[in-house]
Amino acid sequence: MKRFLKYFRYGQKGFTLIELLVVIGILGAIAAVVVPNVGSFIGRGKTEAQATELHNIQTSVMAMLVDSASGELDVAITTATADMSTVKATSPDGLTGDLLLSAYLTGLEGTSVKTGCTYTFDLDGTVTQTLP
Repeated sequence: MKRFLKYFRYGQKGFTLIELLVVIGILGAIAAVVVPNVGSFIGRGKTEAQATELHNIQTSVMAMLVDSASGELDVAITTATADMSTVKATSPDGLTGDLLLSAYLTGLEGTSVKTGCTYTFDLDGTVTQTLP
């Protein structure tokens, strides 16, 4: 055992300055490549989230209009809104109250959208997105 420990005591005990500078240079080069790519991923993710939210709202409006009595919204929403409970259609039997778009959007916390976009709605169900 003493011979084994003696081997470590008299051998190299660390890295040279050149070795450390080479490693730091390699890490710096990797960071220079990775950081701009991460920024583009974040921007692309935000754009894709907004496009996905618009698609989900359009699909929900179509589902609501299929269930409605007239196949149209009660009132066109011309002022941009993020509150999906303001978009209504008349229920088919006319007795159960209005159909609310917020009930057709799954995963919606409360009644507002998540991306910060606002939307306008025509009577026929056309949805227009306004980016933040």
